[in-house]
Amino acid sequence: MLGDGKMEGSVNVNDQLSSMLQRARRNTLGDLLARTRDRTPEKFALKYEDKRLTYAELDDLVNQTAHGFLAKGMNKGEMITVMSKNSLDFVVVNFALARIGAVMIPVNYMLTGEDVQYIIEHAEVTGFIASKEYAPVLDQAAGSAKIKHRYLMDVPADNENELAAWELLSALRKEQPVTFVEADNMDDDLAHVLYTSGTESRPKGVMLTHKSLISEYVSSIVDGKMESRDIAIHALPLYHSAQLHVFLGPSIYVGSSGIILGAASPEVILKTIEEEGATQVFAPPTVWISLLRHPDFDRRDLSTLEKCYYGAAIMPREILKELAERLPNARFWNFYGQTEVAPLATALQPEDQLRKLGSAGTATLNVQTKIVDENDNEVARGKIGEIVHRTPHAMQGYLHDPEKTAEAFRGGWFHSGDFGVMDVEGYVTVVDRKKDMINTGGVNVSSREVEEMIYQMDGVSEVAVVSIPDAYWIEAVTAIIVPKSGANLTKEAVIEFCRARLSKFKVPKYVDFTDELPKNPSGKVLKRSLREQYEKLSSK
Repeated sequence: MLGDGKMEGSVNVNDQLSSMLQRARRNTLGDLLARTRDRTPEKFALKYEDKRLTYAELDDLVNQTAHGFLAKGMNKGEMITVMSKNSLDFVVVNFALARIGAVMIPVNYMLTGEDVQYIIEHAEVTGFIASKEYAPVLDQAAGSAKIKHRYLMDVPADNENELAAWELLSALRKEQPVTFVEADNMDDDLAHVLYTSGTESRPKGVMLTHKSLISEYVSSIVDGKMESRDIAIHALPLYHSAQLHVFLGPSIYVGSSGIILGAASPEVILKTIEEEGATQVFAPPTVWISLLRHPDFDRRDLSTLEKCYYGAAIMPREILKELAERLPNARFWNFYGQTEVAPLATALQPEDQLRKLGSAGTATLNVQTKIVDENDNEVARGKIGEIVHRTPHAMQGYLHDPEKTAEAFRGGWFHSGDFGVMDVEGYVTVVDRKKDMINTGGVNVSSREVEEMIYQMDGVSEVAVVSIPDAYWIEAVTAIIVPKSGANLTKEAVIEFCRARLSKFKVPKYVDFTDELPKNPSGKVLKRSLREQYEKLSSK
């Protein structure tokens, strides 16, 4: 009995010691913001519309929101769907959920109700946080799900609430303390579940831990040369991993200042650069093209821009050259990766932009990358294969899908699904995603190669090359072009231009012109939509 008592006391002491060590050594998203607040409490952290917050004010809002969630019975590990356009509350909710150990599931607000319902059911969601316009969407998609929490974002506490089942987030936190929330969180606890686009099948839930995200933030900061003096514009949707985890998260980690925009409007981005003296902007190629073509590009003072990043899609060589000429004070980075690696994998540095034009760069600080064949054997330098990674950035797996997880991580490497080639210096060039390779007459054609050639034509603003079914060719190379204003392009001229410069089998069989290419909110061209839309051409 005496011995049993000592044993019990020893266990209790060990448990207490373990808990103390865990808290002292912990490195979660909730801790990240608290540390930045301690370093620079009075520094300008974020601006959204007419509201500016210091790091102390931002952290206070996060703590009050976290205390409010706990008071309402929200627990560690609960799956919480967040559906909203960019806003200050989006950022506050992101860190408040992390601070109490709940799991955030940011949802693309352009998804169909069916897709939203699938995510709610698949993730076993128990809570909704949404802006007013999307609350009814979530209610309708809830189905039989047992939703315990419903909170409206971006509505002042004194406003009338028309949605009886929903509580105002501003009212929830109004009387809550600003003290730090000491939750029992660990580095490898789940922080976010991000659902992939699901272009080929049902969306997959990518499970990202605090450790995954913070190791990726470190790579972003080091390889993106991010500094506390930066003034960053956050214009792309925050539900997307690129804007949220390559730029906003690292920006707060390093203690820089940021301006959140409601949408990636070229006019508003250019105006904000001038008015705020912004030094840093991230945008996919389609948005950079829209900035170049906007009349304000040459009217606004953009001289403060120092660090420009592109990613999410491949930047055409001719557009990159034009950007370098028209923004002489700016340096450019190409960031490449996938949601499953949180999402940064490789980076092309400014000094390599011309020397390695078109490359995705080399593996970032916390990533190891190689190219493998269909048997997962590493190929020789210069040979095409699948791009694979080994990194702490990597997801914990696909939610409720051990089979797809095992397939993605076969051989102990994450398989990206992208084809690429690595040169003798270790620089990776993405050839195409598997689904964007065109099998024409039994020969594979890279849609990117054809796009790069067409971009060299005078009068081409944007181009997307896709495949459409063809009785003879299997798949026909098809080019859809957005002409520059006033340009006089013809189908015949495009085909002749390509015929003089490309192998015969790579020349487009069909060419069409349009005023605008379909894109998602992140600016990525929706090639699946184009393939469906242009199938009719093959029957003409």
